[in-house]
Amino acid sequence: MSVMATNQDLDPVALRRAFGAFPTGVVALAAEVDGRTVGLAASSFTSVSLEPPLVSISLASGSRTWPDLRRAGSVGVTVLADHHGAVCRQLSGPVDERFAGLPVTVGDDGAVTLDEGLVRFTCSLYREVEAGDHVIVLLRVHAVDHGDAGEPLVFHRSGFGRLERSA
Repeated sequence: MSVMATNQDLDPVALRRAFGAFPTGVVALAAEVDGRTVGLAASSFTSVSLEPPLVSISLASGSRTWPDLRRAGSVGVTVLADHHGAVCRQLSGPVDERFAGLPVTVGDDGAVTLDEGLVRFTCSLYREVEAGDHVIVLLRVHAVDHGDAGEPLVFHRSGFGRLERSA
């Protein structure tokens, strides 16, 4: 029999492991800022509203990339495909190497999307909500492009995988 931990007993490592039991998709969030491509990978993307069209991403309050991205007029959000595991690790690596060799499209508005993404959104900042050690970023969707056919990259228990369809 397992024992339910109370708030004061919560171990951050155990909590991270528990949160990791829920599989999520992964997106790239990117824009041209001050003449350079800035971006990151996030596994907390979700749809929020159809009217107005909103999506959300939860980012660590200590992110050094978000302060730059939030200054962009438009931000690209790319839903990563199941073959993008290495791309996701690259987007989580050293800032100056995140987009090295990756095929991207830069929109007239500065939104950056990965060419091989499953879906590409062009968004703008709608609102930010402080939430503990994270900030929930609400983005307004201005355009959507259904990119390549395929399956999404799935982040589960600190690793990448793919969906298995049932018969």
